[in-house]
Formats: sequence, structure tokens, C-alpha cells
Amino acid sequence: MKQFTFSLEKVLELREYREQETKIELGRAVGVLTQLEHAIADLVVERDRAVDARFSTGHGMAEILAFDRYIQRLDHTKDALTAEAVLAERKLEEARQVYLEASRERKVLVKVKEHRQREYRKLVAAEEIKFLDDISGGSPARKMASGR
Repeated sequence: MKQFTFSLEKVLELREYREQETKIELGRAVGVLTQLEHAIADLVVERDRAVDARFSTGHGMAEILAFDRYIQRLDHTKDALTAEAVLAERKLEEARQVYLEASRERKVLVKVKEHRQREYRKLVAAEEIKFLDDISGGSPARKMASGR
């Protein structure tokens, strides 16, 4: 009997490739969001350091005003990064949905392939049993035909 072939193998390969591509995009989206979160955390630490240093001894009015402007700039930058992080979270969620859909499509074809392989194995087993029955039943018939 011929070897099992899955007629949709090329489609399955394409879906596996698409799933890998969407997985890579999902990873990129996670990376962007993580980078933004780290940048925000660094800004918070720097702002706290600037707030502590603002009124330390030895600073004149000009230095205190410079610290105030620096703190305002850090706050503004943090707000901008937070807005970017919100957008990155949306893109991450979209990428996650695309990946889940691609994964679902691939899994459907894998299940179809597995089902057809099971059917094929059952058919092969049935034919093998039939063949062995013919062989085992043929020996007594040959003996009777030869006159023994």
C-alpha cells in the first residue's frame, strides 16, 4: 500500500509559517512595551533623585529653578512615554489576537491531518489482516489441491 500523504500539507506549511511570523510580531510588540516601561521606570527614579537634590544645601535660587524645569521636563517626558505605552499595549493586544487566530487555524489543519492519519492506519491494518488471512487460509487449500 502506498505511503500516507496529506493533500493539504502545503496549506499546513503556510499556516505554520504564518503562525511563526505572527509570533515574531508579538515578540516585537512585547519588546517595545517592555522598553517603554523600563524608560518610564528610569524617569521616575531620575525624577525622585532630582526632587531630593533640588533643596539640598548649597543650591541657589537659579539652581533650584533649573531643578524645577528639569523635573517638569521629566514629567512631560513621562507623560509622553505613558501615552506611547498605552498605544503599545493596544498594538500588543492586536498582535496577540492575530497570533491566536493564526495558531487556531494551524491547529485545525493539524487535527484534520491527525484524523486522516488515524483513518489511514485503520485502513492499512484492515488490509494487512485481510492479506494475512488470505496467506494463512491459502496453505490448507494448496495442500488439498495437491492431494495430500
